[in-house]
Amino acid sequence: MKLEKQLLGQLENRKINGGYRSLKQNVNNLIDFSSNDYLGLSKVEEIHHDHNEFIDNGATGSRLLSGNKAYHEAVENFLSEYFKSESALLFNSGYMANLGVLSSVPQKGDTILLDELSHICIKEGVRLSRANYFNFKHNDLQDLEKKLKKIEEGNIFVVVESVYSMDGDQAPLKEIVELSVQYNANIIVDEAHSTGLYGQSGYGLCCDLELQDQIFARIYTFGKAVGVHGAAVAGSNILKDYLINYSRQFIYTTALPHQSVQVIKNALNYREKHPELWGDLQSKITLFNSLLKNAINKLDSEHPVQGIILGGAAEASNFSKYLNDKGFDVRPILSPTVPKGKERVRICLHAFNSEEEITNLCHHINQYFQ
Repeated sequence: MKLEKQLLGQLENRKINGGYRSLKQNVNNLIDFSSNDYLGLSKVEEIHHDHNEFIDNGATGSRLLSGNKAYHEAVENFLSEYFKSESALLFNSGYMANLGVLSSVPQKGDTILLDELSHICIKEGVRLSRANYFNFKHNDLQDLEKKLKKIEEGNIFVVVESVYSMDGDQAPLKEIVELSVQYNANIIVDEAHSTGLYGQSGYGLCCDLELQDQIFARIYTFGKAVGVHGAAVAGSNILKDYLINYSRQFIYTTALPHQSVQVIKNALNYREKHPELWGDLQSKITLFNSLLKNAINKLDSEHPVQGIILGGAAEASNFSKYLNDKGFDVRPILSPTVPKGKERVRICLHAFNSEEEITNLCHHINQYFQ
């Protein structure tokens, strides 16, 4: 078929450029340095067990049809307390939650300013809105203010991630809040890679910095450090009611089933009872950073996400294969996920990685670049 021939040509072109992707299982029992399961909660059996009676295998419909259950509302009440917000609304994933907020809340005549390194779900959500939108340079407060000064009408939205998934660095949230107050802007923060980590109970960076009351909307994802699935938007009661009425990603999606909803609560309760997990992981991040040679082109990060820049797709793929051959599950990150020339390997550290495993990994990284 003509179409399939065209698609095959595009796939072959991606192979030539070194950016071809394929699905892989960890069949060789490689040591996990690639998953987002930072605290290892996805494998804690205690979180899975639920002593409640069987309720259902599926919610049977969207929340506005037959799918709104008592367990959804109970966990949303729990989440609003956990994340110190007036309300919380469950979504099926962080991707859908970002699309749901950004495609429905900003209106024609409004302006969205988003960090240039924002996740693709933020960029696609912004494009689905009818608002004007502009990137500002990554974590650059001067560039953000320069663009804020130019906006003369409509609502203003500043969209950032609390921790960036490819670089592992934090947004300067306190300074962004100060600017937003000065220019009457509304802040939306994706907390995907800080949920479960920061704060005594893992309630994310906004709450850890006590900024939650100055943020218009916070998106929490449970598929990273929390180790389960799903997401929630935390904000005001008005925001929740608005999303229920106008977010297509919420309105037209079958609701999460009971098991998925219950393990969110179980996992967050487990994290709250085990603050030592984050402390242990922080010590392993320090160990990793101390063992790598200074000459290695590593991004500066105090987060489990550690990036080593190779500068090309082939180089990143070769380095990843070298580490795979040494027994470590490390994946290359290629364009267009990151800009051309910024291709890298993304190393994720975990609470369950032993000091010996981290030491061996660093030894082989140092050898490769020697």
